[in-house]
Amino acid sequence: MSLSMYQASVPGLIRGLNNLAAILDKAAAHAEAKNIAPEVFLQARLAPDMFPLVRQVQSVSDSAKGCAARLAGLEVPSYPDTETSFPELQERLAKTVAFLKGITPEQIDGSEERPITLKVRSREIHFTGQSYLLGFVLPNFYFHLTTAYDILRHNGVELGKMDYLGGV
Repeated sequence: MSLSMYQASVPGLIRGLNNLAAILDKAAAHAEAKNIAPEVFLQARLAPDMFPLVRQVQSVSDSAKGCAARLAGLEVPSYPDTETSFPELQERLAKTVAFLKGITPEQIDGSEERPITLKVRSREIHFTGQSYLLGFVLPNFYFHLTTAYDILRHNGVELGKMDYLGGV
């Protein structure tokens, strides 16, 4: 049996979102235990020209919901990027997971050749469903997820590989 587009996308995206939510819980608890203002973590960056934690989390959410919607041929839900706290980021992640759970395998399976066009700055990028998922979404999703993890780990939150991987 071959791997379907749904199996290659939605379950892994949900797992990553849930793992990130658990990581953010640890970060919030760490901030409280160490008497660190949450904004210190929320606005932390790995490098001056990189996005802060808040934007990394928003990007994880955007990658996941955009993937599922585009592969299913649906309008991508729009979430305003207004989160400024751990609870607001958790709410965004939960909303993204709920959206993904509402997508059925039948909506995504067979989307390997579906044309997908992204408008990026002043140009368009054209994909097939499969090249979009494998060459664009998954690398971007895991880049931003890893960067969020790294920002928090770099700032002293006690995280390990199993926090990133979640329940195996």
